[in-house]
Amino acid sequence: METKDLLKKVRKIEIKTRRLSDHIFSGEYHTSFKGRGMTFSEVRQYQFGDDIRAIDWNVTARYNEPYVKVFEEERELTMMLMVDISGSENFGTKNQLKSEIVTEIAATMAFSATQNNDKIGLILFSDDIELYIPPKKGKSHVLRIIRELIEFQPKSKKTDLSQALKFLSATQKKKAIVFLISDFMVDDDYEKTLKIAGKKHDVTGIRVYDQREEKMPNVGVIEVEDAESGKIITIDTTSKKARIEYEKNYHEKVNYFKDIFSKCGSGTVSTRVDESYVTKLLGYFKSR
Repeated sequence: METKDLLKKVRKIEIKTRRLSDHIFSGEYHTSFKGRGMTFSEVRQYQFGDDIRAIDWNVTARYNEPYVKVFEEERELTMMLMVDISGSENFGTKNQLKSEIVTEIAATMAFSATQNNDKIGLILFSDDIELYIPPKKGKSHVLRIIRELIEFQPKSKKTDLSQALKFLSATQKKKAIVFLISDFMVDDDYEKTLKIAGKKHDVTGIRVYDQREEKMPNVGVIEVEDAESGKIITIDTTSKKARIEYEKNYHEKVNYFKDIFSKCGSGTVSTRVDESYVTKLLGYFKSR
């Protein structure tokens, strides 16, 4: 992609997602995700209803009347965006590909974190770690993340969620807010690595999918290419058995995603490419 076209795309995504984060997400994000702890702010005179455990006895003795310590939440956080850039993300039967919605969601979350003066990091993964950008603050940093989401070309088309989660646990020593964005159409068992990551971090899985992935249409004998392996498969879609088997396989992966995230104490959001991810994310934030 030429630099001029890339900058246009970055600017377009910035305008759309920044408006969403400024007016909708930043407040919800702030209240949904808590800081690391409480830090001392000031002392003030005791008021009826204050916790007596907060009384500052030194100041109380000095002024001969009760004073309490006031603490504020230590707000600064680190957000890690983990984005699946495998071959299956380049699929879409409506106006947008899954990868385009993934980019918009990641950009919106990044700008929401910036509004709260949090650091943002990025992990792009396939069946390997394709790119790692360490957490940092600032608009220019967010714009770099958006550029990479748009332009980066992965070396592999396959997916390995376990590998990505291992890398997260190895690189992020302090607690982070983690958004793992993928279609979760994977065969690997990622329960163990998600459980380890979930003990340290606040993890949310955001599943982006297309309506055509849910059901196989009856359109005769067709040849399809596996987006990740590149293998060409001939399927007779008139066969009811073939359609049922396809749907069964799809729902097994979706149910595994929901069950394992729930079991590991992590949140989930599912949004179709032709749905409003804004509504889905806001509903999730408010439910927290």
